[in-house]
Amino acid sequence: MDQHRAERVSETVREELAEIIGFELEDPRLAIVDVNDVQVAPDLRHAHVRVALSGDEREQRAALQALDHARHYLRNELARRLNLRKVPELHFEPGPGPDVAERVELLLKRAKKIRRSTENQP
Repeated sequence: MDQHRAERVSETVREELAEIIGFELEDPRLAIVDVNDVQVAPDLRHAHVRVALSGDEREQRAALQALDHARHYLRNELARRLNLRKVPELHFEPGPGPDVAERVELLLKRAKKIRRSTENQP
């Protein structure tokens, strides 16, 4: 498979997972989770999702367990939202936190997206 396609799919999966985990899942254990990076295998069968976790070690373990528990739901949501023949199996890994500039940029994108969605509703 084309390397550029794998990169595009990785970025799209990262954006969708950040949206679902950040705004749609109501599990309080996931409030400390930020999706940093997604690496999709060239055959699209597996995706390694690196997440930044804040909080103490107990909260981080609970968040990783919540992500593992929600893995099938998240994969089904990706299948529903993305037009992919194969939706990758999700593997969550703790990773380094995003630097401040990336975090600010991500929050601004989220705010703009929310503003657009609320403006379009009657």
